[in-house]
Amino acid sequence: MANLEKTLVLIKPDAFSKHYSGDIIKIYEKEGFRIVAMKLLKMDERLASIHYAEHIGRPYYEDLVGFMTSAPIIAMVLEGEDAIARVRTLNGKTNPVEAAEGTIRKLYASSGSRNAVHASDSPENAEREIHIFFNETEILDGKYQPKA
Repeated sequence: MANLEKTLVLIKPDAFSKHYSGDIIKIYEKEGFRIVAMKLLKMDERLASIHYAEHIGRPYYEDLVGFMTSAPIIAMVLEGEDAIARVRTLNGKTNPVEAAEGTIRKLYASSGSRNAVHASDSPENAEREIHIFFNETEILDGKYQPKA
């Protein structure tokens, strides 16, 4: 039986500012993921401190928060078979120099810290991260199918 999962994806300020959002979304859709929630927002310091709680106090935290609050982001919940692992593979390694050809980061990231996208790394983090950005009424039921 298929392992249907949901994962959080953030299109980060660098990709949004360079007008890569549509191209990135298209890659996820072409891979068969369903967008079950999506919103455009500007992350503030409070939201960043919740999302990046495990990074508070690390040397790069202030730069990370400054970057993530610098411009709008797009938050999405993608659903699909083995979505967490497949989305992370599709995103590529954090550093675009090390990312495989054709991955989102190889195509759209400029550095390891300005790397275009974020995706949840485990089922537990997906559950936690999704609910930082979305409440249950904003997430479509996975059985939703648009009318032809």
